[in-house]
Amino acid sequence: MNIYSQKRRWKLILLIIAVLIGATSLWYTNKLMKKLSNEERKRIELWAEATQKLINAGPDDDISFLFEVQMNNETIPVLLVDTNENIISYRNLDSLKMEDFRYRKRTLEKFKNNYKDYFVITTEDGEELNRIYYNDSALLMQLQYYPYVQLFIISLFILVSYFAFSIARKAEQNHVWLGMSKETAHQLGTPISSLLAWAEVMELKNQDDILAVEVTKDIERLEKITERFSKIGSKPVLTETNIVDVIDNTVAYIKYRSPETINFEIKYTEKKQIIAPINKELFEWVIENICKNSIDAISGKGDITINVSQEQKSVIIDFIDNGKGIPKSKHKAIFQPGYTTKSRGWGLGLSLCQRIIRQYHKGKIFVKSSEIGAGTTIRVIINKFIR
Repeated sequence: MNIYSQKRRWKLILLIIAVLIGATSLWYTNKLMKKLSNEERKRIELWAEATQKLINAGPDDDISFLFEVQMNNETIPVLLVDTNENIISYRNLDSLKMEDFRYRKRTLEKFKNNYKDYFVITTEDGEELNRIYYNDSALLMQLQYYPYVQLFIISLFILVSYFAFSIARKAEQNHVWLGMSKETAHQLGTPISSLLAWAEVMELKNQDDILAVEVTKDIERLEKITERFSKIGSKPVLTETNIVDVIDNTVAYIKYRSPETINFEIKYTEKKQIIAPINKELFEWVIENICKNSIDAISGKGDITINVSQEQKSVIIDFIDNGKGIPKSKHKAIFQPGYTTKSRGWGLGLSLCQRIIRQYHKGKIFVKSSEIGAGTTIRVIINKFIR
């Protein structure tokens, strides 16, 4: 399992855990609400019984306890209405608002809609005298929204934490990139200098020695690689460059070292000149990596076409192959560090391309289109003006 797959697996695990926590919180809160709702109904039932007895109490009956029962209700809103649905009295409601007839009517409708059942107060003869409607207490109503507020706060915290960790991780990755690049360039410098000296000695001894010529070419290649690493280890300088020449030379180099069964074709809308601010060494690296990725995709036999066009503010380069294609779900993943479909490889080629194009050239690189078994088009967009 590569690094990218591990990251996706951990993200999925964390998401499942978060969903479980949220579901558990909602379940427990709903259970608590039902229990509290039942308790409030029992209290209203007791309150109704006390009201019933107060209305039917005789002059010699002790009603102090009944008054105490009624006065103990300090949280649950209650309406006492007559048989014509006119409000006679109320408790635990805003007295100023209740003076408004329309508000009183809306409140009664709300109570009736929330709880279809009500308590009936009757006379000693069993004739209906009053009805008691009630609603949830403020505490119960707040409890209804508590799990959603809790989930919102948890989600917000996770989101902020995720972005904070992402920024910290990217900063750390940048630091590692820079350190690794500078150290690689430094380590390559000494042996390359030594090899250059030996190549000059070989050429002086035998000027027609083909081996010396090829060794010199390879040394020059090593120098170019060293220069690339030194540039990616610091902010590169962009210069106005003819992209046509850069693409032609780089593709010629790759073509010479690729199987003859691979056909390379470059198409330009304007062949002579397409000028844009780039860092030549790093841009060559991007072309090489994308082309090598296409070579792997077509398994050593097929076509690689590079379409180059320009607009008023940008240069568009499409790398088209007729290889195995990329699933749509992986269009962004292929640019992630560590993502690879090969048994050998670090999965850094396209990630490096993205870094060079986006961060250093302020351009864009993405999968324009891809079809399984038919091929892929990767698009690179370079700005013609430095931002």
